[in-house]
Amino acid sequence: MTQAHILVVDDEPDIRQLVSEILADEGYRVSVAENGDIARAEFARKPPDLVLLDIWMPDVDGITLLKEWSSGGKLRCPVVVMSGHGSVETAVEATRLGAFDFVQKPLSLARLLAVVSQALASTKAGQDAGHKQTRSPVNEPRGNSAAMQLLRSKAEQAAQHEHHVLITAEPGCGRESLARFIHSRSGSPGPFVCLDHFELEGDSMREYLLGRSNDGNGQSGLFDQAAGGTLFLADIQDIPPEARRLISQVLESGHYSKEGEDGKRTLNCRIIASGSADLVDLASRDPSLEQLYFRLNVLPLQLPPLKERAEDVPELVRFYADWIPNHEDLPYRAFSMAALNRLRNHNWPGNIRELRNLVQRLLILGGEGEVSVAEVEDALRLSPAEPPQAENLQAEIFELPLREAREQFEREYLSYQLRKAGGSVGKLAESVGMERTHLYRKLRSLGIDPKSVSGGKR
Repeated sequence: MTQAHILVVDDEPDIRQLVSEILADEGYRVSVAENGDIARAEFARKPPDLVLLDIWMPDVDGITLLKEWSSGGKLRCPVVVMSGHGSVETAVEATRLGAFDFVQKPLSLARLLAVVSQALASTKAGQDAGHKQTRSPVNEPRGNSAAMQLLRSKAEQAAQHEHHVLITAEPGCGRESLARFIHSRSGSPGPFVCLDHFELEGDSMREYLLGRSNDGNGQSGLFDQAAGGTLFLADIQDIPPEARRLISQVLESGHYSKEGEDGKRTLNCRIIASGSADLVDLASRDPSLEQLYFRLNVLPLQLPPLKERAEDVPELVRFYADWIPNHEDLPYRAFSMAALNRLRNHNWPGNIRELRNLVQRLLILGGEGEVSVAEVEDALRLSPAEPPQAENLQAEIFELPLREAREQFEREYLSYQLRKAGGSVGKLAESVGMERTHLYRKLRSLGIDPKSVSGGKR
């Protein structure tokens, strides 16, 4: 049983008592503080391994305490901020100042315990807890719309079971991020392993999935690599039929054998899969896909497109406007209310991926001060649906570092050529002179989804 010391700082007696009792039951040593002055004294008396810090308190707010500890070099443990639903902006500011994460009130005890475990694990792994943790920007489905609150609740419930999960959504909605969120909340000690579609091409498909035995040596297959953890099967509609049938057989029997091995191994991983929004229709016309679909569709989750939850756009914009500068060495810029309102009314055909790319572009190419609505209008004109204007693109590229300029040119160039090819990667490979497998990898690294490109030349 762990003996980590946790300091709970909250001015509400009921919350202090509830949280401290739950943590004590989990084996933690707990100290409590009802205000900022007592928190300072407790923090100095015996530095904790973790602080749970409320934002709003009568004397000193949590942000002020966090700044004091951070600027004084005293913050050598992770801090998890606790905030009400109306304090999301303040909580995001707290993560920018060094907080490990934040949890919203009313508290979900399952969520709180999961974050506590992750924060303490990061310290044990030797990370500097006084420094802002490098985390995935979409590790948790974000947004306070009714649709996203329901999705988070379902995802939390799914995480507590070992049944297979099937996530469907339009491209760019964050299917893999949701899968990682479920894995992280499950408490699974094993890894999160992703299927690589490129490895399914050719004669090595079975070895890639099952592994190969060679006098006790050989190679580990994908099911071996995910043992004790989660195997994520992205875009199952794009998995070749032979591979679908093999995966279905393994799921049905619960066993598999390495190539060249006589004995059977027990499948020891949780499967989370994803598919396109029209997966049901696709499966009805493809027997191998239908078979795999019914094997995986135990706990279905559907990610709503961004256009159906416009009220979440401001929060997402603020989040990326904060996260990107802290991880890509770019200047922080707030977005004006007019700019946020304009973005709320955008249709977002590329969903969250488009939103993140747009925020990144504005931070890279913009000036100082607030992001104006005029800047947003200019950025939206360079839509993925339209080929870039050569003059504007050239001017932008000349102002960028070489690596970023090369990436931007490749992204715009390949997007334009992909539209000319009607969304066909095969035709694109021929037109740009790249081997198809390398081209797929390049498109993925640049965040270009061929399925999101409409057919026909423009």
